Amino acid sequence: MAAWLTKPVAAAIVLFARAITAVRAIWAESGVPSERCVYFANHSSNGDFILIWAVLPPRLRQRTRPVAGADYWLKSRLKSFIGRDVFNAVLIERVREARTEDPVEQMAAAIDAGCSLILFPEGTRNLTEAPLQPFKSGLFHLAKMRPDIDLVPVWINNLNRVMPKGEFVPIPLICTVTFGNALRIGADEEKADFLVRAQAALLALSPKQMGNSE
Repeated sequence: MAAWLTKPVAAAIVLFARAITAVRAIWAESGVPSERCVYFANHSSNGDFILIWAVLPPRLRQRTRPVAGADYWLKSRLKSFIGRDVFNAVLIERVREARTEDPVEQMAAAIDAGCSLILFPEGTRNLTEAPLQPFKSGLFHLAKMRPDIDLVPVWINNLNRVMPKGEFVPIPLICTVTFGNALRIGADEEKADFLVRAQAALLALSPKQMGNSE
């Protein structure tokens, strides 16, 4: 598809997401990140990264790339155009045997090029009753490879009710995107300890947890 379509399509998607969800960002006390970083978020809907992308200031949105499954976004010409051209996604091959590139190296290369990333450490959409699924190891390996990069937890609330699994028509509901304080991996921090700490930082942003702390 024509390259000139990317910007108007991106703008239309942002406007549509805002119209349906009336989404608002809740920023940490430290404010909007000024440097490249990795936003890591809970994952309950196919529209999750769109909502994060929509609330970022335009100057950050232009250099923020979602990390997404190549098998989903390369299924058709339209999906490929949206995923690869509009969102400039870092497309990861989720089937290990089919990989020609290392996913962590792909993400690190995007960071080295000056981009921020949107990453979902659960790996797949959470369709369980638990608030979070166990984190995959990708976030840990990326943090070890680029230990000077801030990792920003982001909790997306209500989007799973706007776009329930199997539905194609969104239900208008108010959504929030809550950004927490950035963390970094410790020099000698073990994988299990880091993933528990990262998961706790993300879970602490959920409305239930924040309500209990008040």
